[in-house]
Parts: sequence; C-alpha cells; structure tokens
Amino acid sequence: MNQPLAYIHPGAKIATNVVVEPFTTIYNNVTIGAGTWIGSNVTIMEGARIGKNCRIFPGAVISAIPQDLKFDGEDSLAIIGDNTTIRECVTVNRGTKVLGKTQIGDNCLIMATSHIAHDCIVGNNCILANGSIIAGHVTIGDYAILSGLVAVHQFIHIGDHSLVSGGSLVRKDVPPYTKAGKEPISFIGINSIGLRRRGFETQKIREIQNIFRILYQKNHNTTQALEKIEADMEATKERDQIILFIKNSQRGIMKGYIGG
Repeated sequence: MNQPLAYIHPGAKIATNVVVEPFTTIYNNVTIGAGTWIGSNVTIMEGARIGKNCRIFPGAVISAIPQDLKFDGEDSLAIIGDNTTIRECVTVNRGTKVLGKTQIGDNCLIMATSHIAHDCIVGNNCILANGSIIAGHVTIGDYAILSGLVAVHQFIHIGDHSLVSGGSLVRKDVPPYTKAGKEPISFIGINSIGLRRRGFETQKIREIQNIFRILYQKNHNTTQALEKIEADMEATKERDQIILFIKNSQRGIMKGYIGG
C-alpha cells in the first residue's frame, strides 16, 4: 500500500494487506478486500467492489463506464467476488440503470483479453478462456466454461456446468449441463467429463443424458419434449432446473446439431 509509483484516491477503501504494484490507478468509490494483489498498469475505476484474495494482472481495466449509448452517468457497480483471478488486459464494465451492476462470482478465472460488458452476471467457479467476449445483460451460471474466442450475444443465458467450444458464436441460450459448439450454436452432448470432475454420480449423469435425449434426439418440438420429460422423468433438482431454464428462456435454446 505504500507504493509511491501508483495513484490511489484517498476515498478508496483498501485493506491494509493489499499489494498494489507500480503505475496502477485506483479511483474514488472503490473497495478492495484483504489479500488481493493488483498488478502494474491496472486501472480500477469508480464503482469497483473487489473481494478478498483476488489477483488482477497488468493492463486490466475494472469498472469503466458501459459502452452503451443509453448510459447517462448513473451510479452503478462492478463487483468481483473472492479468490477470482483477472488476467492481462481484461475489461469489466460496470452496470447501467437496468441492473445497476456487473457481477463476477467467487473462484473464477477470467483469462487474458476477455471482455465482460455491462449488466452481466457471471456465477461462481467459472472459467472464461482467452478472448471471450460477453455482450451486455448476459447471465452465466456456476461452473460454466467458455473456451477461447467465444462471443456471446446480449441477453443470452448460459446454464450451470455447461461448456462452450472455442470460437463459438452464442446466439441462443445454452441449457445447464450441456456442451455447445458448431455453427449455428448447437447441442453436442452433455458435459459428462465436467460433471464427473465435480462429483456427479454415474446414475445422475445418465439421468441428465436421458433428459437431453428426449429434448434433442426424439423428434419432439420443445413443448412436446418438456411435457414428456415432466411426465416420464422422476422429479429431481437437475430435472426441474433444466425444465425451468427452458421455460424461462427469452431467446430460445440452442437446437440439436444437424450436419455431417
């Protein structure tokens, strides 16, 4: 904290054991939790709320105003949870009056050159690989993984435990537990490897597979598939989560892959 080559506004609230490297600028109305490390040439602007034990690497810009022509200078936040790593040249814009915040959860890894726009909500334990571009008003569930160079359209919802393949353009919602890829974005299976790593039992994985077989492989439309899932599949947390996700989808869910 006694760093003569950094500028820290007197109004910033920073824990005593935070490390701030040279040539970093921290604005007023910023809070940074204990144990966090801020690399050189980082810019942390008004409205940033950064948790404990985070690591923010050189060139990152946190809580800049939204790149939205409707933004009118309203107060808003960019919130980063505990134990989250923000790599080089990541940009996280603060929210607009629509939501009032952009939020990244705990234990996330946001890799170099990624962008998270205004009013996005990123859950806990997420990984956004290099060059991921997230437009405004996107919601990303817990344990989701976006591979490199993924671009996500505004207002998209990406479900818990999902995996999006590198270079994908995400224009439709991605249900929980699935893998998404191809062009246009399509269902390419469930994220069985990720689920096993997180302790899902074989029987639970088979249950999830059976739900998505009904949805994507039995020639039902979405309404028919949901009716059959509710009628034929035992009510479980995962079943109900998938049904609710699909029913609440505003942009519609990705389709099954048809192609060679």
